[in-house]
Amino acid sequence: MSVLAPADTDEGVQARLLHDLEPVVAENLERHIKVAKSWHPHDYVPWSRGRDFAFLGGEDWSPADSPLDPVAQTAMIVNLLTEDNLPSYHREIATRFSRDGAWGEWVGRWTAEEGRHGIALRDYLVVTRGVDPVELENLRMVHMTAGYDSGDKTALQAVAYVSFQELATRVSHRNTGAATGCPLAEQLLTRIATDENLHMVFYRNLVAAALEREPDATMCAIRDEVVGFQMPGQGMPNYLRNSATIAKAGIYDLRLHHDEVIAPVLRYWKIFTRDDFGPAGQQARDELATFMDGLDAQATRFVEKREAQRMKAAARS
Repeated sequence: MSVLAPADTDEGVQARLLHDLEPVVAENLERHIKVAKSWHPHDYVPWSRGRDFAFLGGEDWSPADSPLDPVAQTAMIVNLLTEDNLPSYHREIATRFSRDGAWGEWVGRWTAEEGRHGIALRDYLVVTRGVDPVELENLRMVHMTAGYDSGDKTALQAVAYVSFQELATRVSHRNTGAATGCPLAEQLLTRIATDENLHMVFYRNLVAAALEREPDATMCAIRDEVVGFQMPGQGMPNYLRNSATIAKAGIYDLRLHHDEVIAPVLRYWKIFTRDDFGPAGQQARDELATFMDGLDAQATRFVEKREAQRMKAAARS
């Protein structure tokens, strides 16, 4: 019975990949800094619409204050609470990647950019009285106390995951902005979505480089993360109910997840046309293809059911 050398174990592959990808990280970090545009959260908040709450002699929030309909309120809260867990996300990537060298510099840069999102969203919602600020704070306390734990993902699985997750967040922010009916909110969420897209490009490029170096291990990681994908807000209070509300409104649903998140990234990596996989990679690709077919069928059924429900509601009205 042969014994694998440390460099040939899964742990060895992960460590070697992190080292080998460092020049790619440095290159993409430099690219990111060149194309990313600086922006300031305070520029996107209509401060003149703000007024004191009861603690300072004003009036506390009431539902009539909000310019947002219930669906938009739900989507904005979910998006903000997702952004709020940034300390947990920082821990996740700093632990799996590194706090040194190019990896560490990217971790810090990414964290700083993501931090603006929660600041801007909360300021907008509080100033415009878009949602109940007491409920929002209570939810924040629960969600952040629970934190976020992705489990025992390897570094390779983590990079594959965020390639999809950043794009999913972009789609969610963009469509939430459109659903608010508020030009200022849409402008803000479009700005945030642009950040998320640049983050996706960074991680997507790293996975592309990993595919060239370790095609089978990377393919297995991609399969794992597509099949087991969950948004980082999965553990927040009322997440399933709120996700259903968001999906019924077409802000983020299975069809968008398949068509605008998973499929485009897989095409970029040429997953279904590559010829460099060994047996493990081929098996992972076959399993991914089967899953994608099932996801596509499931998305079609969801859209058909949603459309039928809308037609019935329209007929009753």
